[in-house]
Amino acid sequence: MSPSSPRRRLQGHRHGHFIGTYGLLTLTVMLFLVFSLVLPDTFPTQDNVSSILSNQSIPAILALGVTVPIASGNFDLSIGYGLGLAHVLVLYLIVDGGWPWPLACLAVVAGMALAGAVNGVIVEFARIDSLIATLGTGSMMYAVTGWITGGGRIVPGSDGLPAAFTGLYDSRFLGLPVPAYYVLGLVLVLWVVLERLPFGRYLYVIGSNPRAAEIIGIPTRRYCVYAFASSGTVVGFAGVLLAAQQQIGNPSVGLDYLLPAFVGALLGSTAIKPGRANALGTLVAVAVLAVGLAGIGQLGAQFWATPLFNGATLLIAVGLAGYSSRRQLRTDPAPAGGPPAAGPATTADGAP
Repeated sequence: MSPSSPRRRLQGHRHGHFIGTYGLLTLTVMLFLVFSLVLPDTFPTQDNVSSILSNQSIPAILALGVTVPIASGNFDLSIGYGLGLAHVLVLYLIVDGGWPWPLACLAVVAGMALAGAVNGVIVEFARIDSLIATLGTGSMMYAVTGWITGGGRIVPGSDGLPAAFTGLYDSRFLGLPVPAYYVLGLVLVLWVVLERLPFGRYLYVIGSNPRAAEIIGIPTRRYCVYAFASSGTVVGFAGVLLAAQQQIGNPSVGLDYLLPAFVGALLGSTAIKPGRANALGTLVAVAVLAVGLAGIGQLGAQFWATPLFNGATLLIAVGLAGYSSRRQLRTDPAPAGGPPAAGPATTADGAP
């Protein structure tokens, strides 16, 4: 064998690692440059960038929320229904219930966190597949939404909504829309939780091999319930922002956000930390989708181009995620992102 063969293999491995880690980020930059060249008067402008950041903030928050249960090997299909319920419930409490808007927002976020925990209990203790369980609970959420609204819309009175409430979405800071800072803050929180705290490491081990997680002492059921509760909390926060944006309670609006959220989370598992769901990868994936959709929209694409783009990207994301996971298993025998292999006498807290 030629002495240069191991060197070529090492270079090829490094090249493949770079593409897997930063390829999606590179694609984002390339797309932005291409659309800037094609649409020089409208695309590379501050107004367009602000519009992209504002319009994609809620899909980004939902994608980050669904990333947490995906890390544990579960899927939360109730997020679209939960988003619709949360935003309708906020407006109902403020407009019809006369609640102060901060109390209404806190109550809705807490309620959605509880709903997420119920999802986790159904999945883990009733032993129902997460896809089926969350689809069922999501349908029940949709029924509650219809019951609250009576099938109609919730419209504020002549006085409108409190300016401080609508300012949650409409405000700007340093020239950029405030929702963009919510997204960055949530990315930072999830990065710390998933990458730097035991909670995240346990979720990755559970998602990689639940049986092994139980053997080394990780309480898998409890952490999966926590993952669903985290997802519900994020959905509740996204519902508050959607209510501040829409300012009208529409019982069916949440379903439009379901597919983009899963596309972002699954596509994000192929970037930054290929082979596992991660917050930074989800952010990059959402950026790719945002730039792509904004570009094709300004090129005059028909209305059906958006669902076509999202659907095709979802298929590509699932395929790439599976490939990244298989590649990670071939190159690293340890669970991706998990803690070092523990001996038989090691507990979940790392104590002997």
